[in-house]
Amino acid sequence: MDSNRNGIALDRVALDSAGRDSTALDRIDFITTGDGYRIATRLDGDARRPVLILANSIATDHRMWDGQVAALSEHFRLLRYDMRGHGRSDAPSGPYSLDRLGRDVVELIDALGIDRAHFCGLSLGGFVGQWLGLRAPHRIDRLILSNTAAHLGPAPQWDALIRQVLDQRDMTAMADMFIGNWFPPHMRDAQPELIEGFRKTILATSPEGLAGSFAVVRDADLRRSNALIEAPTLVIGGRDDTVTLASHSEAIADTVPGARLVLMPGVHMLNVERQDAFVDTVLDFLEAV
Repeated sequence: MDSNRNGIALDRVALDSAGRDSTALDRIDFITTGDGYRIATRLDGDARRPVLILANSIATDHRMWDGQVAALSEHFRLLRYDMRGHGRSDAPSGPYSLDRLGRDVVELIDALGIDRAHFCGLSLGGFVGQWLGLRAPHRIDRLILSNTAAHLGPAPQWDALIRQVLDQRDMTAMADMFIGNWFPPHMRDAQPELIEGFRKTILATSPEGLAGSFAVVRDADLRRSNALIEAPTLVIGGRDDTVTLASHSEAIADTVPGARLVLMPGVHMLNVERQDAFVDTVLDFLEAV
């Protein structure tokens, strides 16, 4: 185990994407956060390129970006991680806070010796991106907020989901809900193997991790503070998204000074549903002078 200059532990564990021992350059590592939990992380691409952090949505892990790695890593060193409560990262019990999820990212890049990076977050990852733009502006170059919102109420609906997932613990109903919200019917019919991969990830998600993350969304309200974000910002929304509506994307773009708004035909997981358009839009924004 190594420690960085801020005392954050970095566990150099050589694993491949299936969790097996590997000597590959690109591998799963773990950092231990200031509050004592492990966060799984993966780097892909040339270390000499600028870093682009990709943050996952709720009930997924870093693999939700697998389809975009080849194209994006031609231009950037990609840093993906499993958000607290997801994938191979630890899933402590109790409600999580947006502040804690944001500090997980800051401690992650501290441990890896990264001073500044671009950040792209989708859904819950987009909430984290807004926090970083506000609370860690000196660490973020350009900010991409996809299929997200500044606030998603009312609180009782999240309390009900928290009770459901902790009481039932069987993630089948949650998987049905998320898959229905994330992908349009024609895509679910045409690409069953891809959809099944996402379903398996949901089913493997810790109930404590999902409940803790629901609490983040319940409590987050960035509607006014987003006016203080200074990083060049791209907001991507789905015209047919029923989770984070197009109006949520429009509201963020209206609040963040100088933000660029792109609305695509599609639902919630636009990086998958509209992969080529999504990647082109991201690259156009990040490489703009």
